[in-house]
Amino acid sequence: MKEHPASPWPALWALVIGFFMVLVDNTIVSVATPAIGRELGADVNLAIWVTSAYLLAYAVPLLVTGRLGDRFGPKWVYLTGLAIFTMSSLWCGLTDSMSGLILARVVQGLGASLMTPQTMSVITRTFPAAKRGSAMALWGATAGVATLVGPILGGILVDTLGWEWIFFINVPVGVIGFVLAWRLVPVLETHGHSFDWVGVALSASAMFLITFGIQEGETYDWGRITGVLSVPLLIGTGLAILAVFVGWQSRIKREPLVPLSLFLDRNFSLSNAGIACTSLAITATFLPFTFYAQAARGWSPTQAALLGAPMAVVMLLLSRRVGRLIDTIHPRSITLVGFGTSALSLLWLAQLMQSVHTPVWLLCLPWAVFGLGNACMWAPLAVTATRNLPMSSAGAGSGVYNTVRQVGAVLGSAAVAALMEARLTAHQLAPGSFGQTGGRMAADDRAPFAAAMSESLLLPAATLALGLVIVTFFARPSHAGSRGAVSAGRSGPTP
Repeated sequence: MKEHPASPWPALWALVIGFFMVLVDNTIVSVATPAIGRELGADVNLAIWVTSAYLLAYAVPLLVTGRLGDRFGPKWVYLTGLAIFTMSSLWCGLTDSMSGLILARVVQGLGASLMTPQTMSVITRTFPAAKRGSAMALWGATAGVATLVGPILGGILVDTLGWEWIFFINVPVGVIGFVLAWRLVPVLETHGHSFDWVGVALSASAMFLITFGIQEGETYDWGRITGVLSVPLLIGTGLAILAVFVGWQSRIKREPLVPLSLFLDRNFSLSNAGIACTSLAITATFLPFTFYAQAARGWSPTQAALLGAPMAVVMLLLSRRVGRLIDTIHPRSITLVGFGTSALSLLWLAQLMQSVHTPVWLLCLPWAVFGLGNACMWAPLAVTATRNLPMSSAGAGSGVYNTVRQVGAVLGSAAVAALMEARLTAHQLAPGSFGQTGGRMAADDRAPFAAAMSESLLLPAATLALGLVIVTFFARPSHAGSRGAVSAGRSGPTP
């Protein structure tokens, strides 16, 4: 069935509102993390679980929520997720304990998990393959605007009304987004799917064990937790379960959770690896820089957030131009620029963060270069991944892609938390010290704290360098493949 309406743009604009809210929520919380930890009496590691719990709850169900869109229609699944996300945002703002906030964030992550795959699925099913570049450019520009609005809005709300309002702000936006999506998003054809609940259990268990082990490793000195339970055992068990999950997916006869046949398309496989590196790097960049700006430099959340504005502005300005290029030139060319400039910008930023006296204008320069790199990664990777997706597997493909993206974010949050703790300890600083100092370090501690945060940025820089290697293997999409997503839907992905 051909699913290209006369004009798919109104539906996409309606969906973008919810997608924008999900992205803003990520960046707002990063800026507010020091204030949340300070007011609720949590150290660095526990405060970062406000982000990690959300990302984990967001990532694990994506393999199923993409399929739910295929089975029940992306419109209805999206609206359900938006309602859950909006109500749990209210819950987040009303809670007064760290445990309550983390639990509310888990529910919020589940709502976001229902929403996100539907956006990519609607793009895949309503836009002809040769015109998806423009649609994905809007998707990329949304990320750019969210990156700009989130930190600044978060900083203003934290400074004026309190951290609770970073969640309350989602309520009116969610209501508006719900009404528009109800009116503008079309009801698309559904496809009957079964659900691999064994695969769900295996993937969820593996993700939790690996993430918890990485993030809590430094807390237990990478050794014993209790009795026979140890950090290496948790991580090793998680990896073993992950291997069992892959084996199960290759053996299941009826509709595996992850259709491994999708990975026969080389560009789909490489795009997934690339977006994992991108997501890990971005998550692992904002947290140490936020702590550097607010604790080592003593800036307010708003001042700290404004330093990231050059990145968002550059990304927003370039996203449309990059979108026009995606459908006409080799995807390798754009993504090489993206990963290369992003990696170099983080190395530059890490060097500048070694000092607590670096001028503000100088810190803005690598952020602007980072914006250039991001503009050349998000939309090109998404278009390259989805270009030849079969129509009947649009939800599964977007679910896999978004799962990989969120897995990267989860691992980035966990890994950078462990690295930040390790570097603070190496510089003889207590990881929880910001919670007892009003968010600002003592004068003698600021220089070593800045050094620790600077060294933590080497993780995302190295991850982007790995992404640079990965995208060199992109193949040029065939002309027929660029035009024929519908025909591809009848024959499956092309190896």
